[in-house]
Amino acid sequence: MLNRWMRIFGLVFFSFFAQCGFCSSSWHMDLQEPVTSVARQQYHLHVLTMVIILVIFIVVFGMLFWVVFAYRSSRGHKPSRFKHSNVLELIWTVIPLVIVVYIAYSATQTVIDMRDTSNPDITIKVTGYQWKWGLDYLSGQGSGISFLSTLSTPYDQVLDDKLVKNPYYLLEVDHPLVVPVHKKIRILTTSADVVHAWYVPALGVKQDAIPGLLRDAWFQVDKEGIYRGGCSVLCGRNHAFMPIEVHAVSQADYDKWVKGTLGAMTPKEDLNKKYTKDELMLKGKEMYQACVACHHENGKGVPGAFPALDGSPVATGPVNVHIHQVLFGKAAMPAFGSVLTDTEIAAVVTYERNSWSNHTGDLVQPSEVHALRLKGA
Repeated sequence: MLNRWMRIFGLVFFSFFAQCGFCSSSWHMDLQEPVTSVARQQYHLHVLTMVIILVIFIVVFGMLFWVVFAYRSSRGHKPSRFKHSNVLELIWTVIPLVIVVYIAYSATQTVIDMRDTSNPDITIKVTGYQWKWGLDYLSGQGSGISFLSTLSTPYDQVLDDKLVKNPYYLLEVDHPLVVPVHKKIRILTTSADVVHAWYVPALGVKQDAIPGLLRDAWFQVDKEGIYRGGCSVLCGRNHAFMPIEVHAVSQADYDKWVKGTLGAMTPKEDLNKKYTKDELMLKGKEMYQACVACHHENGKGVPGAFPALDGSPVATGPVNVHIHQVLFGKAAMPAFGSVLTDTEIAAVVTYERNSWSNHTGDLVQPSEVHALRLKGA
């Protein structure tokens, strides 16, 4: 009876693995392809550890099943009687010790390389916001470039499950991080609100972004391409809506990107300039895309979570209260004073006060925003 069940178990067991082997050509269940030296070390360490665990599993359970079935009492085997064996005790002490020391040595070497952020070619500050990333090129080629990186998946795809999704649904952004290949990039992470984590698996980087602290990491991409990641720490309702997109390009393409981006950046603001309503509404609609994750395109927000702007007391009440809240934030509302210019804040406030059912007719000029900024929170 027992032999029969063993044959059945063996047939099922080997059939399963044969099927897995047949499917393995189309099932790519693995880590992302590493494109940095640190990511490759992490991958090799992962594979090494898994192989060691697999070997131990096979040896231990193989011996266990062999002893259970080969020396079962039904076959009349008598148990051996002995106190101990110095040789066996030495073997099962030394072998695990050697394995643990080897894994610890390999892991330590990887951690040391991960933490070596010295002598970077480019330093970029990454600031986490609910729910977007602020990117500031601090030193090296591209110094002075600064922008927000926000989810670019059309919001109607997020709200309607029946719509056909983009190939990179929830993984695409409006402004990706652009870096040259074969250059050491240092990342400084922090947060303006709650704890986030900047994580791109192919680069081998996962660094927490903590309010009030600067953490650093580095990577050097060996291969041109687009590498995607996201925030890996639950940071609120729209945690899933803050992806990361890194474009690793050739030096020539990076030169062109830096030149074009610096040339397109807004020149020094003229705070005395008076904008027309059409100019403010056009610019405001563009800036409002950073707000749709909470307040939605239609300004209705999310009842019980994020307040509506359509008909809200803030968007239809005293204009200075509205400007102050955008500048300095309030409760769950993050402060945008350090992210947006006075002109951009003037534009988005004007847009919010004259869209949907809001028809206040208010035009907010940069000089008004600047005056409130100087007063402080």
